[in-house]
Amino acid sequence: MLERLLKDVATQETHGRFTFSALVADNDPEGSAEAVARKCAAATGLAVAYCKEPRRNIALVRNKLVEESRGDAVVFIDDDEFPVPGWLAGLYETWRKHGVAGILGPVRPHYPDGTPAWLRRGGFFERPEHPTGFVMPWPECRTGNVLLDRNIFPKNEPAFDPKFPNGGEDVDFYRRMSEAGHKFVWCNEAVAYETVPPNRWKRSILLKRALQRGANSSRQPRNRAKNLVKAFVAAPLYACALPFLQLAGHHLFMRYLVKLCDHSGRLLGWAGLYRPSERQM
Repeated sequence: MLERLLKDVATQETHGRFTFSALVADNDPEGSAEAVARKCAAATGLAVAYCKEPRRNIALVRNKLVEESRGDAVVFIDDDEFPVPGWLAGLYETWRKHGVAGILGPVRPHYPDGTPAWLRRGGFFERPEHPTGFVMPWPECRTGNVLLDRNIFPKNEPAFDPKFPNGGEDVDFYRRMSEAGHKFVWCNEAVAYETVPPNRWKRSILLKRALQRGANSSRQPRNRAKNLVKAFVAAPLYACALPFLQLAGHHLFMRYLVKLCDHSGRLLGWAGLYRPSERQM
């Protein structure tokens, strides 16, 4: 997937408006991505730099990218994603037009052959989208497909808080940046696709991801009381509805079981009974 991503990045058009290079941050202590990065650089002519952050902490990986990158803006895209032609130019042009701290684009699921029908119908990997120019609320902001103005990164502290080692570090970052007065805008043309491989088709993975997501959200200071009240109300309602939802379709049963786990994760995280030890796939 990393090889596919780098090859697609290499073909991005700039229309003479900007230059770019790529930086791969490897979170594998064995450095398994280095050979792929070197191979793609030689095959495509794309300038590809490589760095390693062996500690298992997603916030530290993002901080390493910020530290090692160069240029007026930093674009984040995950190695299981691939962009459409015009993706990078779309982010850049929208950034220049609006003059804001960052531009986010949609990440749509890409399902390989054989993906179960209930998984497609359940919309588990679907994310909200908006018209281009829409000012984003911080709880919806992510780092899977985003251009960030370098000037917004703090000078004397990490941009992403290592206290969020397994997820939620991006939402925490956008909350702090929004509170500091920065704005983030949507570009619906800057599309990236995220591959949903077979190891993510497992029901157990969907439920573990939801528990983790809920537990991480319980650590955010903003709207914490409101979200906990919502979880106290929603969790028992979803639990009671599950038998009837199974009759309506397995995709609906799983959709609301995931929601139940999300709310349960908030409650368990708030009570200190659950702290994710490993980021789910």
